[in-house]
Amino acid sequence: MRINKYLSGCGIDSRRKCEKLVTDGRVRINGKAVTELATDVKDGDYVEVDGKPVALSNRKIYIMLNKPKGCVCTVNDEKGRKTVLDFVKVKERIFPVGRLDYDTEGLLLLTNDGELANTITHPKNMVKKVYSVRVEGMPTESELKRLRTGIEYNGVKYSAAQVSVLESSDKETKLEIVVTEGKNHEIKNMIESLGRRVMFLKRTAIEGLRLGGLSRGEWRYLSVREVEQLKALR
Repeated sequence: MRINKYLSGCGIDSRRKCEKLVTDGRVRINGKAVTELATDVKDGDYVEVDGKPVALSNRKIYIMLNKPKGCVCTVNDEKGRKTVLDFVKVKERIFPVGRLDYDTEGLLLLTNDGELANTITHPKNMVKKVYSVRVEGMPTESELKRLRTGIEYNGVKYSAAQVSVLESSDKETKLEIVVTEGKNHEIKNMIESLGRRVMFLKRTAIEGLRLGGLSRGEWRYLSVREVEQLKALR
């Protein structure tokens, strides 16, 4: 099994983030540092990350968290900020699937299933993420059209989004925006490209999986049906 897939299966982090652990020289196999992503882990190999042994988890965990503002989507934070794992306490190693910004709230999945995490986050799979957004002022029809047809901002191209106006006033407008790419700061950058400011941002759904009645900071295990629904995206 390739080293990044193995580490993700141990619940260390997503496969892409595990690749960086390898290239940064933080992984050892049988006492020897490995930095090549093509490295395979064989039966009986002793694997360490930052000097701590890791092993594949037999039990797959799938959790939904209503992420509050003021925490980061990472396993550890070098700046000492609160992380999403301060809210979700389980004995198994788990990691967040994708990310929400520090000041963004809403639906976040956590798991130790690296394959499923890769399915949800990889742009080629076009998995829909739904956001509730409050925007400063009242966007014009031409501005909304730009969001719906795709834009470029600060040298980055953002694909067309589905945009619905839910409420509107002179001071602010509530939108529902559906995207599939998952680029960093995607929604905020798209709105800023219009010369407007995001006042509130919350993810409410991933495909058919909706946040539901969880309060901020609360979490629950996904049902068998919900897990099967996500696995069907593969």
